[in-house]
Amino acid sequence: MFTHITVGANDVEASRKFYDAALGALGHEPGSGPDAKGRYWWRTRMGAFAIGAPIDGEPACHANGGTIGFAAASPEAVDAFHKAGAESGGVAIENPPGFRELPIGKLYLAYLRDPSGNKICALHRPG
Repeated sequence: MFTHITVGANDVEASRKFYDAALGALGHEPGSGPDAKGRYWWRTRMGAFAIGAPIDGEPACHANGGTIGFAAASPEAVDAFHKAGAESGGVAIENPPGFRELPIGKLYLAYLRDPSGNKICALHRPG
């Protein structure tokens, strides 16, 4: 459904280090860039994720109520994402990593805020 997601970053280098660590824990290569607009990109065959300073020159801000979820291969990968992100400038939020029983089934989740306040999640769907 999605081709890409881009979030604003007030400190692009701090955010790049954070996402390299957090997404690296999920098995992704470091972000490529910067591109001509100063953005860094993490690409997969399913789509892309990018960070960068807002093009309009205004400060980056997070979407209140918004969450970006990243797929994880296992609960251990979710835990590694959470640990790497928290150790790389992110902030642990909500409940600790763990299973949640939801109407759509049982999921293993962990939530962080990145250095610019964007809410992200690693999610594993058990088979």
